[in-house]
Amino acid sequence: MELYKMTALELGAALKQGEISPAEVLRAAQERISACQGDNNAFITVHSPLPAPLGDGPLAGVPMALKDNICTKSIKTTCASKILGDFTPPYDATVVEKLSAAGGVSMGKLNMDEFAMGSTSETSFYGPTRNPWNLRRVPGGSSGGAAAAVAAGEVWYAIGSDTGGSIRQPAAYCGVTGMKPTYGTVSRYGLIAYASSLDQMGPIARSAADCAAVLDVIQGKDPRDGTTLAGSYGGLLTSLTGDVKGLKIGIPVDCFGEGLDSEVRKAVLAVADVLKSRGATVEEFSLPVMEYAVPTYYIIASAEASSNLSRFDGVKYGWRAEGYENLTDLYSKTRTEGFGTEVKRRILLGTFVLSAGYYDAYYKKALQGKAVIKRAYDEAFRKYDVLLTPVSPTTAPKLGESLSDPLKMYLSDIDTVPLNLAGLPGISIPCGFDSKGLPIGAQLIGPALGDGVILNAAHAFQLETNFHRQTPETKGGASA
Repeated sequence: MELYKMTALELGAALKQGEISPAEVLRAAQERISACQGDNNAFITVHSPLPAPLGDGPLAGVPMALKDNICTKSIKTTCASKILGDFTPPYDATVVEKLSAAGGVSMGKLNMDEFAMGSTSETSFYGPTRNPWNLRRVPGGSSGGAAAAVAAGEVWYAIGSDTGGSIRQPAAYCGVTGMKPTYGTVSRYGLIAYASSLDQMGPIARSAADCAAVLDVIQGKDPRDGTTLAGSYGGLLTSLTGDVKGLKIGIPVDCFGEGLDSEVRKAVLAVADVLKSRGATVEEFSLPVMEYAVPTYYIIASAEASSNLSRFDGVKYGWRAEGYENLTDLYSKTRTEGFGTEVKRRILLGTFVLSAGYYDAYYKKALQGKAVIKRAYDEAFRKYDVLLTPVSPTTAPKLGESLSDPLKMYLSDIDTVPLNLAGLPGISIPCGFDSKGLPIGAQLIGPALGDGVILNAAHAFQLETNFHRQTPETKGGASA
């Protein structure tokens, strides 16, 4: 098997057994990145790391990459924005420290929607990322560079961030596996914030087993992030048995109604059939709060973005405009020149909903809606162990389609944003292809701290299927 088609765990095992050297693996990754970067533009910054002694972990020596909103000491971290184009952090994010200690080898920083605001990875100051399955299609967002790099075999896993589906949706569009863990299980220290109460980092890889191995490394309590949860971590990989006998799967009919592509519906429901054949039980139920998810999410996320991005003012760091007359003019010109259209749109929306006279009408109601959504999911998990939904109503749209209709882009997140509002874990797994040859993703959702349950269900599905093993080359090549 060619190296880039191996899972991260397979490559790690080959390194351990001496079947291939660390230098050969790095050379293969560098050659693959050189071959693909001109087509898919998955990277903003490419590293040339040196081979290091192998550690004991299952992913030691395996090349990976990081979304460019994760701080890396002495390495440029831009958030795909002009305003942070020359920003070099003086410290590493906690996840970077943990991956490095486990023998992770970073190949660089990955392209994304500017400040993680978007669902297509087209709002980047460094140009759009393209889907390796079809270069005229988007890879999803905002972690589109991460999903595209893994799908194309440039790295064996990547770390993305997920505020409303930004790991799961690009994973679905690119035919790979992406996991948003329970909020608070992975430290956000060193993640440049979009919406702090919703942001979460997690892995994108080929398989659920790969994702479990990465989470075993990066999860855990962190004194530098007060939102991280104390508890017992590790053991996710070793707990993957594939045994789902007696597992109760709920299918929210509200996620399979109007607007869902028929090919997506068929492929996602087929996941239930596979798990049922392995002993799970499946039942449909109603989850009517879904209709409130998108407006609730965009009000809260935009409000928090308005607050978080106020630090980018041209004074402390980042881009500074020239020719200003006073401090107010400096702020205005710097933000006008430094931020892109989508970021400005969300800052304006967030500032509006937080303003006097509108706070109660919008932001306060959105917080109430968030609580209602969380209660609805809590109620569902009293009856079911796992929920199954689509990741997105369609497969990857064409480049340019979503940017011309922002509302349509926001609605594409309808199946993913509720999990961020409720703090729940979710995993996107490839489950088929549409008639255009584009990947389809299914989403498995678990209760809070039920990360191991959905990983095992995803693993069970992947033991029976090979969708996660498909690479773009089988459909005509990464540059077709």
